[in-house]
Amino acid sequence: MDFSDTMGISASGMRAQAKRLQVAAENLANQETTGTTAGADPYRRKTITFKETLNRTSGVSGVDIKEIGQDQTPFETKYDPSHPAADANGLVKMPNVSAMVEILDTHEAQRSYEANLNTMQITRSMLTRTINLMK
Repeated sequence: MDFSDTMGISASGMRAQAKRLQVAAENLANQETTGTTAGADPYRRKTITFKETLNRTSGVSGVDIKEIGQDQTPFETKYDPSHPAADANGLVKMPNVSAMVEILDTHEAQRSYEANLNTMQITRSMLTRTINLMK
């Protein structure tokens, strides 16, 4: 494995974690988004899964987005007969987004992103030192 392989692995990890942060931010932004008509479904939490990818040229693995799916957890209901999305019983379906889960997910993604960035910086530093030794 050479320096470019290490940089490629870290870059793929950073891209994946950036997308993970984007999904969590979208979920947080929509945690109160209900349907607009009676009985309509609200925003459904998005999920993200990753997959290992192999660079056939170098033989080095990285990470990529496998799928952005939807959490199939049932919606909770809230009694609010004045809401436009309330059903005949006055119940409104609420999004299946937990702010705590999303915040924890953003913290984990941020730490992973930082770890990959740190790896890139160390690799760059090692490469610079190697070039300086060759002078």
